[in-house]
Amino acid sequence: MATIKLTAQDFKEKVFNYETEKEWKYQGTLPAIIDFYADWCGPCKMVAPVLEELSKEYEGRLIIYKVNTDAEQELSAVFGIQSIPTMLFIGADGEPRMQPGAFPKHVFKKVIEENLLVAAEKIEK
Repeated sequence: MATIKLTAQDFKEKVFNYETEKEWKYQGTLPAIIDFYADWCGPCKMVAPVLEELSKEYEGRLIIYKVNTDAEQELSAVFGIQSIPTMLFIGADGEPRMQPGAFPKHVFKKVIEENLLVAAEKIEK
């Protein structure tokens, strides 16, 4: 499965409806990474193929979404995105962790294996 582009409406349906919920409540069932990016951003372009590879590698265990900050300015404002790329990591426990920056593949894998999927395995047991 490739990465999935989200509009603000998609985000409210699949991730978190910030208009109706006061407290964070993840709508998904699988851990997720949300990449806040822009087409003109150099570091974003470097991270994009890595995220595509990871989406295939972890298919069925993790979802990778992409949010274009130029097209989805409301969504960027809601999350206070000030630098791109910024990653929103959501573990199976539904807890969000925001981290700005472009990371190499091994760092993404470490976060996925040690933080996102570990919580999923604990929940399943």
